[in-house]
Amino acid sequence: MAPTCDLRAALTAFSRTYTEARGKFLDAARAAGAAITHHPHPLPGPAGEALATDTAWLGPDDASRVLVVLSATHGVEGLAGSGPQVHWLRHPDALPADTAVLLVHAVNPHGFAWLRRVTEENVDLNRNWVDFSKPLPENPGYAELHAHYVPRALDAGTLAAADATIADFRRRHGDEAERVARSSGQYTHADGLFFGGTGPTWARRTSEAILAAHLGRARTVAIVDLHTGLGPYGYGEPICNHAPGGERVARARRWWGDSVTEPLLGTSSSQPKWGLTEFGYERALAHADIAFVALEFGTYSPPRGAAVLRDDAWLWTHGNPRGPEAEPIRQALRDHFYPPFADWQEMVLFRSRQVFRQALQGLAAE
Repeated sequence: MAPTCDLRAALTAFSRTYTEARGKFLDAARAAGAAITHHPHPLPGPAGEALATDTAWLGPDDASRVLVVLSATHGVEGLAGSGPQVHWLRHPDALPADTAVLLVHAVNPHGFAWLRRVTEENVDLNRNWVDFSKPLPENPGYAELHAHYVPRALDAGTLAAADATIADFRRRHGDEAERVARSSGQYTHADGLFFGGTGPTWARRTSEAILAAHLGRARTVAIVDLHTGLGPYGYGEPICNHAPGGERVARARRWWGDSVTEPLLGTSSSQPKWGLTEFGYERALAHADIAFVALEFGTYSPPRGAAVLRDDAWLWTHGNPRGPEAEPIRQALRDHFYPPFADWQEMVLFRSRQVFRQALQGLAAE
């Protein structure tokens, strides 16, 4: 955090709803003199409110070095990701020469507004960046367990039977095989968990348009994608999925140091996945020297995360998203991915500001 900011004022950068977060972001962007663009979403939010992905650009229009910060790739996680973006706009770092900052607010605004991780297509956007003209990844373990990951009811007996089947899969195949089956991505069950889609989603297409509009002339780009849910409570882990041993990983380590982890080497709280946003950025920014990290802030235990995602999937597949059962499920999911506590928020702000500063210093040194 900027040293002149008191904590109470700093934490006002966070919000409890998409609408509040969007208002704070746009207000802060205007006050900072940013160039703002809006990408309206075709669907409304739960109260009929307009949704959009908004961007703020600070710095020279023709800057060759750019820091990109993304929030709400996983919608509900935007409650955490928006806070550091708003705080930076309120207290921006001095930009080195030939350097700009692009803040992309609410990459997945529908999920953000409805307090879901997924898009309106029930797609996990971080599994959607595959080449749909080629054969899609196969996940037979997920196909075997789908009906137990998204059961038809949430009564104690049904959940116990589902948990028993999943536990039996782990006994037969191992814990890692079940982890891969659950969350590496799947392209066969549109109503399931971690579904990668059947084509590029609105959020992906909009992201591609933003990249084309803003980064075509960039030569060195740092990307920080803000996430929550994995790892120790409050710790911000910079996760790098670039090919191990390559120049992009080396660049990430130059900029962010030895805290950078690599799922492909087994050093991360995350695991290898298909269709990550990072892979899409690699393709779109092939003309530039880039380093991409997902800055992942830990919250609570994986079993708790699995339960809130299961309940959310049930609500939208077998339940009623506007029924009486919806609000407790949404609140539980929100509180898992965005703990409503000042100590956690303070850790998110401090670490985010540190990672943004490291990125700007790294860009200046290239």
